[in-house]
Amino acid sequence: MKIIGVTGGVGAGKSEVLRHLEQKYNCRVIFSDDVANIIKKKGMEAYDKLVELLGTDILNEEDGEIDRKKMANAVFGKPDVLKKINDILHPLTNDYIYEQIEKEKNEKKLQILFIEAALLIETGYNKIVDEMWYIFADEEIRRKRLKASRGYSDAKIDKIISSQLSESEFRAGSDFMIDNSGSLEDTLQIIDNHLKK
Repeated sequence: MKIIGVTGGVGAGKSEVLRHLEQKYNCRVIFSDDVANIIKKKGMEAYDKLVELLGTDILNEEDGEIDRKKMANAVFGKPDVLKKINDILHPLTNDYIYEQIEKEKNEKKLQILFIEAALLIETGYNKIVDEMWYIFADEEIRRKRLKASRGYSDAKIDKIISSQLSESEFRAGSDFMIDNSGSLEDTLQIIDNHLKK
């Protein structure tokens, strides 16, 4: 089984590309955002730590699960609290992903395991994966996508882009670059050709 890390800036289209690959290959994709939601569920380690930090006001009245909106409101404008949350979530997200890697290695059913996250290079995943892919797109295209799909303002996009690695840092930490500025079909063709090698 080949382990491939997939990273890139916001709006580059990583998720869409990976969802298509998931249907095409004998593979599994682990999306780090999904993992962060799994580990916040009741009974998981992050749940207790977050409730201890933020209080029961962040819980849903119906099922007692953490409510994303309430949690976002509890953190808004409090960078010190956000840092504490990230200090809880990042290590537990990594632990969960490492467990899944071991599980898939033992089961020996997959050809490829993709791990998708914006922070793969910063968190040292290039030591774990066989290959690091960088999916990128022209900034103008990324901005259009983020406005259309998420309703983000220019100010919000500026803030996110400035908090992420620069183009040169992404490239320096990656083995394979994929330009996703054009059509999805073109991008998938580039990936197909690479995987056939």
